[in-house]
Amino acid sequence: MKPIVTAPTPVIVRGVHLALTEALRAYAEHKANRLTNHEERIIRIRLDLEHDDTRAADARFTAKGHVEVSGNDLIASETDADVYKAIDFLVDKLDRMIRERSRVRRDRRNNATVTGENE
Repeated sequence: MKPIVTAPTPVIVRGVHLALTEALRAYAEHKANRLTNHEERIIRIRLDLEHDDTRAADARFTAKGHVEVSGNDLIASETDADVYKAIDFLVDKLDRMIRERSRVRRDRRNNATVTGENE
């Protein structure tokens, strides 16, 4: 039997009012690939990196993440003065969301209650 070969999860990185360098794109893609450790069925990961000069100095950069999975999509955002820190915090938040989703689905599958057992 042949092993199942899956295509890598596509990671889309966009810059909004921000010049997206190759180093920044590579950093964001590398961090986003960590999300596939807990969920293999991720369809697509989209990261939007925004820069806003009108905000306070400690909130200039916003990183928004959208993880498409079967069922409800996971959406999160983080704001920081440094775009690299914003990416780190965003990926940490999305990782927690994926782990929680995975744990809930596993618990529902393994601890299904039998209806009518205590009646």
